[in-house]
Amino acid sequence: MHCGLQHSQFSTSVLLYCKGRSQPPKFGFLKCSPQSGLSSLDILKESCSILVLKLPSRSRNSRQHQGIRCEYPQNADLPRYYSRNEKKPFPVPILDLRRAARERQKKRLGQPRRPMPPPKVGLLVKDLIPVAYRVMNARITLINNLKRLLKVVPVNSCKWCNEIHVGAVGHPFKSCRGPQASIRRGLHDWGEAVVEDVMVPLECYHLYDRLGNRISHEERFSIPQIPAVVELCIQAGVDLPEYPTKRRRKPIIRIGKSEFIDADESDLPDPEPEEPKPPILTEMPDTDVLPPSSDEETVLLAEETLQAWEKMRGGAKRLMKMYPVRVCGYCPEVHVGSSGHKAQNCGARKHQQRNGQHGWQAAVLDDLIPPRYVWHVPDVNQPLQRELRNFYGQAPAVVEICIQAGAAVPEQYKPTMRLDVGIPNTVAEAEMVV
Repeated sequence: MHCGLQHSQFSTSVLLYCKGRSQPPKFGFLKCSPQSGLSSLDILKESCSILVLKLPSRSRNSRQHQGIRCEYPQNADLPRYYSRNEKKPFPVPILDLRRAARERQKKRLGQPRRPMPPPKVGLLVKDLIPVAYRVMNARITLINNLKRLLKVVPVNSCKWCNEIHVGAVGHPFKSCRGPQASIRRGLHDWGEAVVEDVMVPLECYHLYDRLGNRISHEERFSIPQIPAVVELCIQAGVDLPEYPTKRRRKPIIRIGKSEFIDADESDLPDPEPEEPKPPILTEMPDTDVLPPSSDEETVLLAEETLQAWEKMRGGAKRLMKMYPVRVCGYCPEVHVGSSGHKAQNCGARKHQQRNGQHGWQAAVLDDLIPPRYVWHVPDVNQPLQRELRNFYGQAPAVVEICIQAGAAVPEQYKPTMRLDVGIPNTVAEAEMVV
């Protein structure tokens, strides 16, 4: 990002204009007061990543150049919103996948065949079993803490679309895409939100045998559906009595590309008693939810919630590298397994041409755990203004709730929140920014 600076001797504000990405604002005010003793250069050192400053000196021909670097960028683009009329792109383009496959095939010529990794032969990765339990408990901790934080932090949800806003009053932006949005001119109809609005309840089919046959269209009602993160933890080694799964002690025997038989385990000795696994937490009933008793407890609860959020996402990312997860390119349907199910329940664009079948592709972390970006409120005592929309940033809903509850802003979310872009006090001041 390349930025320029315009400064005057008689002004107390700095007009910052940037050339680079288009989604974050290309402009903003960085204010400095003479009484504070800080110059505009000192403020920019704390806010910008790479700046090329041209400060006018007294002499007409001499100019001072100085470069400033920081660990995180000043602004970053949000994930692109894909409408129902377009397909999500592949995480890795098809041409790159084919090129990498050809290179691997060339390197394998004349070399002995490598054994397949444990997930593909039906065994568990022992190093990832503790990770699966941590992700499971982090998810339950996150849900229980959010139920308590929603008692003190107001969160509004639109009654017609899936947009939410963290604040006492919903934002005034005309961005509703729900039914009859044209009649309301895009305005939202706000109501009280629940935990399911903050954490999207994505469910998938539970597989008794993750290497078994694909689920057919006729079996779609006979197989239970559970949260996708829970299914990923079960396949990675978490044992839940209510959702049994098949565990193998010997690798499978491949007889074809998609055909295999189970190895004979009768000659194996009885399994040794395993070490006690960590206990699994339980969700708190809604009737037992109590708000924090003090402000200090609220801050500690918000910090614990942020840690659980990062632990769940970080652990799920590790599990997805070994246990594949699929997502439909046209709808949010998720399937934990090497290949998606055959249920013809996709209702996205052009589903008639696909006979209702999903367009499965490799999933990313945001497909499994959607972050649900919301507008960041710089001052909780003042509502957002429609005319200053380009100056506001966004953050995941869980992060915004914790920040308004008193937690510190995580470093990785600062670029999308646009904390370094000053917000004008009036609309007339915003119109001066060109």
